[in-house]
Amino acid sequence: MSRPDLNQLVTLDALLSEGSVARAAKRLQLSPSAMSRALSRLRDTVGDPLLVRAGRGLVPTPRAVALREPAHQLLQEVEALLRPDESLDLARLERTFTLRTSDGFVENFGPALMARVDREAPGVRLHFLQKPDKDSAPLRDGRVDLETGVVEAALGPEVRTQALFHDRLVGVVRQGHPLTGGELTAARYRAAQHVVVSRSGAEDGAVDQPFLPAELKRRGATIVGGFSAALSLARLSDLVATVPERHTANLRTGLHSFDLPGPTRNFAVSMLWHPRMDSDPAHRWLRGCLREVCALR
Repeated sequence: MSRPDLNQLVTLDALLSEGSVARAAKRLQLSPSAMSRALSRLRDTVGDPLLVRAGRGLVPTPRAVALREPAHQLLQEVEALLRPDESLDLARLERTFTLRTSDGFVENFGPALMARVDREAPGVRLHFLQKPDKDSAPLRDGRVDLETGVVEAALGPEVRTQALFHDRLVGVVRQGHPLTGGELTAARYRAAQHVVVSRSGAEDGAVDQPFLPAELKRRGATIVGGFSAALSLARLSDLVATVPERHTANLRTGLHSFDLPGPTRNFAVSMLWHPRMDSDPAHRWLRGCLREVCALR
């Protein structure tokens, strides 16, 4: 049996990632005709057409879809294996890391993290993206380097996690709100007007729902997509916001926070990354920075 040409792995990754012969050719600095010939050789090697014509474009076959992620990950591992083993020089490191975080995390931990990074590695830039869902695809395909959030049991083995801190839910109202006086019972809490945080826009998808006991389930007067918006409404109305305590510490300045009148469930906020970044020295350093910043607050 002849040995496979490992150069084809580079071509396969480019074609499956781009979904276009022209874009893959540009990415690998080849002519479109050379890339077309490379696709033809790949089809012979794999025994599958991989990309087929659909209208004016190309669509992947089921085999191509199945190969896309393993091929990309294998190429990343090969490149890491062949990269020179150099010690990390933070003073000369030039790199951009993209972090996907939930609403409130940047406001609370971002300034300290950026100050730490700027002090140790001034050539490193951090880009923060909002996290609208639990989809781990951005980590898998390399669009995101690091995420933060509550880890769900259904999270696949292709994602690494490490807890950053533990948090709990608190209620938040404006100063002088009726709930700031008198005994706060579950009945008074439920009867109040609530702003509910739900990234899906549906009340049954409220982010706090898994951590609230049955006696504190309430109906929302309005729904918003993040903690910052919820606290802004609570600041200027009689709405009650229920938010994570540590996660929103800076956002709650000037507001009245209170313990919920029931046994809520605490939860861990973790960082998440793809296994291919485990051994990357710069990525390990960034994970360490984030751990220490979160531990200090």
